[in-house]
Amino acid sequence: METEEYVERLDEEFYKLPSQTDLDGAASGIITLQETYLLYPENITSGAITGKPTFLGPEAAYHLAMVAKEQKKFQHAFLWAWEGLKQLEQGTLSTVTKVEFLAVLSTSAFEFGNLPLAIISTQQLVNQDPTNEPARNVLSTFKLLYRVLTPTPNRDIFTLQPSNSSYEALCRGEGIKMTPRRQRALFCRYSTGGGNPRLMYAPVKEEDEWDNPPIKRYHDIISEKEMATLKTLSRPKLSRTSVYHSEEGSGISSNRVSQGSLACVSYSVFLKDVEDPVLARISQRIADITGLDMESADRLQVANYGVGGHFKPHTDSLVRPRLSITQDRIATVLIYLSDVQSGGATVFPEIGAALQVQKGSAVFWYNLLRSGEEDDNTLHAGCPVLNGSKWIANKWIHERGQEFRRQCSLSAFE
Repeated sequence: METEEYVERLDEEFYKLPSQTDLDGAASGIITLQETYLLYPENITSGAITGKPTFLGPEAAYHLAMVAKEQKKFQHAFLWAWEGLKQLEQGTLSTVTKVEFLAVLSTSAFEFGNLPLAIISTQQLVNQDPTNEPARNVLSTFKLLYRVLTPTPNRDIFTLQPSNSSYEALCRGEGIKMTPRRQRALFCRYSTGGGNPRLMYAPVKEEDEWDNPPIKRYHDIISEKEMATLKTLSRPKLSRTSVYHSEEGSGISSNRVSQGSLACVSYSVFLKDVEDPVLARISQRIADITGLDMESADRLQVANYGVGGHFKPHTDSLVRPRLSITQDRIATVLIYLSDVQSGGATVFPEIGAALQVQKGSAVFWYNLLRSGEEDDNTLHAGCPVLNGSKWIANKWIHERGQEFRRQCSLSAFE
């Protein structure tokens, strides 16, 4: 009987261990951080981000290199294989061999566009394993290519270069289009939501974050106790955010999102107002502040992003809105339920805006123009969390019920 109990407990503990999918996801998250924030392996391991050194041995370096290689991110694959090889040469014990690291270096250097380095790596591989016939054939091919191809500058595989992505630049704090002229047009005020009786004696703190499209932030909109309640309600129900694909694009929880693997890395859940009085109060508060009707709004979505968690550029309007009884998502309210040590900003690549995480505040914008057409300038993204855990709540408000609350326009551009 004792043996059976021991086996059962052993099985229970086994299921708590991370799966291969979990490990691959963690590796992919690290590579995403490296791509976005231009981080080298030593930035990850030295504690430059968290303040605490993190030892990643040769096995971890090899795993990161293989995941990067599978994702065709050959520069990062090379750098992690280089890091692992350095550790082996320094005497670190490992189950991964020098030959395995050299094989990754050879392939990655070639795919990245540095043929001489690929030849050097492959030659070292053959020197380590003279009987490796495939490696000898590859070496002969590389040398032949070097002789017959027109000489071109070799790409520097050891130096990370920023991509052309305005999304990644904004995440790093670059390319923000906040000019002095624009800044002068932005104000802070106490708002009553257009004269809402509930806000007459307790107005909310409203701040203009951007002028066109108008993006507003409401400070201290939710209490510590309410934020704790939302997290408590959500934790047992959180599941990996789902992504759907269609001919018209890809999406997450019915959102339209840019194409690409791992468009969103987070855990989320939708909560009904009837589950707790706090949820009903938050919905009423959003209605008071925005002046919009909540009857057709989506349930409140609570999401958690760990280190590396992100949401690539997307719009919140629906892919096929006219098939919905409630029609399209006219507006978004994004509530920050936590602070993060670094990263996690909400950026708008089309307009060059970057909104930092501020616990207890909510950001509001319209996804649609007054004509009902999608406002392309509301394309936005959640930057990867660099250090910390980011909690947010989303309330997507639909068109139905807003007919007399937001004036329409006959112009497609208004």
